[in-house]
Amino acid sequence: MTPNYDEGTIRTLDWQEHIRKRPGMYIGKLGDGTAADDGIYVLLKEVMDNSVDEFMMGNGKKITIKIEDDRVTIRDFGRGIPLGKLVDVASKMNTGAKYDSKVFKKSVGLNGVGIKAVNALSSKFTIRSVREGVAKEIDFSQGNITNEKDLNGLEEPNGTLVTFEPDPEVFRSFHYISDYVVNMVKNYTFLNAGLVVEYNGERFYSRNGLRDLLEENMDDDAIYPVIHLKGEDIEIAITHGNRYGEDYYSFVNGQHTTQGGTHLQAFREVYVKTIRDFYKKDFDPSDIRASIVAAVSIKVEEPVFESQTKTKLGSKDIGPNGPSVRAHVGNFLQKELDNFLHKNPDTAEVLHRRITESERERKAISGIKKLAKQRAKKVSLHNKKLRDCRIHFDSNHERADESSIFITEGDSASGSITKSRDVNTQAVFSLRGKPLNTFGLTKKVVYENEEFNLLQAALNIEESIDDLRYNQIIIATDADVDGMHIRLLLITFFLQFFPELIRKGHVFILQTPLFRVRNKQKTYYCYSDEERREAIKKLKGKPEITRFKGLGEISPDEFKNFIGIDIRLDPVLMKKHESVSQMLEFYMGKNTPDRQDFIIDNLYVEKDEVA
Repeated sequence: MTPNYDEGTIRTLDWQEHIRKRPGMYIGKLGDGTAADDGIYVLLKEVMDNSVDEFMMGNGKKITIKIEDDRVTIRDFGRGIPLGKLVDVASKMNTGAKYDSKVFKKSVGLNGVGIKAVNALSSKFTIRSVREGVAKEIDFSQGNITNEKDLNGLEEPNGTLVTFEPDPEVFRSFHYISDYVVNMVKNYTFLNAGLVVEYNGERFYSRNGLRDLLEENMDDDAIYPVIHLKGEDIEIAITHGNRYGEDYYSFVNGQHTTQGGTHLQAFREVYVKTIRDFYKKDFDPSDIRASIVAAVSIKVEEPVFESQTKTKLGSKDIGPNGPSVRAHVGNFLQKELDNFLHKNPDTAEVLHRRITESERERKAISGIKKLAKQRAKKVSLHNKKLRDCRIHFDSNHERADESSIFITEGDSASGSITKSRDVNTQAVFSLRGKPLNTFGLTKKVVYENEEFNLLQAALNIEESIDDLRYNQIIIATDADVDGMHIRLLLITFFLQFFPELIRKGHVFILQTPLFRVRNKQKTYYCYSDEERREAIKKLKGKPEITRFKGLGEISPDEFKNFIGIDIRLDPVLMKKHESVSQMLEFYMGKNTPDRQDFIIDNLYVEKDEVA
């Protein structure tokens, strides 16, 4: 029977209802905090952007952030929001000073939505503005006002304070990971030289902008000092290392455009042309950009992004009366980089040597690479090694950020996951035995070793990680010594040849329960001894306790609980000061007294307390 379609079936949602019903339109994916682009970090960023915009306009040099028990407080020392408009700014759509381009000519957000989304998606939200000793403070819950008060005679400096708690009805079992917040804070300071940001008492500050960013994020293997170029509304930093691949940091009006856009595309194209012209040789683009690490920041009037979360620039022009983005980036880079290389022949010589080395290596493995692709086709990759999912990593697909691939070892483990997975978004790749230790080997091994050749093909990263087929690469191994070893070997492989997969937050470890504690009424799955002890206390008596020793021991029906909506993932993170080469040498190189001492000092003997 066809349902009625009349006036009664049509309704208008309040602004907060619409945001809560369609949060993805405003903050991208929800997530639980295990990925750097999860919604709780977007909420933090939306509030920070307003404070940073104040700094960019010359108001306030310091911002403080405090996160405690997932309660976020941000205080800036700018002009403070006009008190009579405080309610509107926090709770009326399409309201904000950024519509007046004379006030905020090149700010991050222009649609007046960001802070309203934070308000609507928070169980508690407080905004307070102080202007010349007078203040107004308003409390909200899920976008609705719960309290409002005026304060007079304050001795506080001007500025705006926002406190919010992400709503657990929207964000399930979320938690903030401090490393992600620190990375965000550092980017703000790199892009705004002179800005001081204090996060949980730790002070962050940058004097040299993007040069500091590259030096912070580079290992100790930079082969020449950072080339730092600054112009009007544009800043570029470039160096090369000994790692594989290309690594870029791109920004627009202080916003980290993690998916690039027109400005990064222009940089990559013009960089190749400039290098070819300088050396007067038609180098292959892949050789010119091999091992590059670069940062590009531009300012655009009223920027157009390809999503609400502003991760990819779509603007073709700098402003209504300005040049194209390509011309702006291209003209600046071509002139300044050419000048720099002429003035610094030592750097030019090192760069030339790096390009020719890449050219030799590429030609040496070209034949092997071709044969490897043929082998991958012959073993019917997608039928035997890879159990694919129905959607793949596609920026135009509304569920692209949910695509994932589990890398498992052995038929029993892969079988359990395959039977339990969501066939729409989750793929499974089955390893055969322990992977090779790739430390110190060249990329030749990627094509000569069948397992790594097929894994690379499954991920679709043969040419570039920009073609990565899955947003999340999940290592799913047993929680025993052999499983830990396989994890280590896979992480070594990624760090050795595709470090940007880890740096860009694509690699995770699947956490599966170690114990099942149950009686006839209740079952608890426990991921640690502490959780097991708590479960025993809750159930009292003598509950049945099962110790899972391998993924294959967990039935498919149970496995659905661990790879569904409540999946527990640990992101594989690198501290910014850590050197890939030194880390791999320590953990995966030859046995040394230092490593033996480390193992002894960190030895953990598991005590069986089940009995």
